Amino acid sequence: MDRFRHSMSNLNVAILGAAEYGKELGKKGTVSDLTFYNLKKGENTVTLIEPSRYPERIAPLFYAISMSQKILLIVDHMDPAFGETVLMLDSLEKKEGMVILRNFIDKDQVMPFIRGTVVEGYEFLDDDKNALRERLLALSEKIKTNYDSPTGTMPVDHFFNVRGIGTVVLGLVAEGTLRKHDELMLLPGEKIAQIRSIQKHDEDFDVAGAGERTGIALKGVDVEDLDRGTILTNDKSIKKASELQATARIVKYWPNPLKEGMVLHIGHWMQFVPARVQEVLPEADWHRAELKLRLDKMLVFRPGARAVLTYPEGAKLRVVGTIDLP
Repeated sequence: MDRFRHSMSNLNVAILGAAEYGKELGKKGTVSDLTFYNLKKGENTVTLIEPSRYPERIAPLFYAISMSQKILLIVDHMDPAFGETVLMLDSLEKKEGMVILRNFIDKDQVMPFIRGTVVEGYEFLDDDKNALRERLLALSEKIKTNYDSPTGTMPVDHFFNVRGIGTVVLGLVAEGTLRKHDELMLLPGEKIAQIRSIQKHDEDFDVAGAGERTGIALKGVDVEDLDRGTILTNDKSIKKASELQATARIVKYWPNPLKEGMVLHIGHWMQFVPARVQEVLPEADWHRAELKLRLDKMLVFRPGARAVLTYPEGAKLRVVGTIDLP
């Protein structure tokens, strides 16, 4: 079919450790606490994502890494932000990545801080923007998107009203396939919307598949009904909950056992939800704790998914660990 023949290959890359590094690789797009850059050659596209409000806020780091298929880690300084970034990458199990060392930092200096984490397996590259650009486009070309799934799910990261079109949302398709005219639930609310049109990198398409950066015009919903983290889906197996009892795995650098009354944040898809610890069930090893949590608002998730626990008020370390969602 015509829409498949003209579909794009898209690679999502988080750029970490160097502000505005992406501007030398691609064209600047949406800017908020995340900055997007777009690189395109023929039918191959790369979406570059920078956490522009990190390290002052931990959430943009989570968002950028969560959205990515590949990591580009720039090491300018061996500082707490570098260590925290490595822990977030390890918690999110991002095994595909590249490292560029600058400021006369060598691999021997870095290895003690990444040994035993996913970053240890990353490829070390020279700081050559032209070679990197071609490398990313070549990686994008190898991606073959599947459009066969009967259902699809997309977390919203930005949304706005466009004159003459109406409500438009931006996001990365997390799972499955979304099609023009599909009816979607807006979770955690009760609204239903219909897909009016789909755009990828400013071109119109009839479908969007997992991993593709997508703009969707919606019918039957206003921007007031949306929030960052709103989940668009027609998959009825997706759950929502405001209370959880689940197993947490605490990072080895976390200094003390979790306590009742602590307010953590659960990061999943584009959601970053405050969660108060109601109870910590006794365990022999407090680094693997059974928690009862009460959330400030509904968390939307696929049963069995893994989310990240953070403590934004932490002075030195804000990555707490991971939690298995029931």
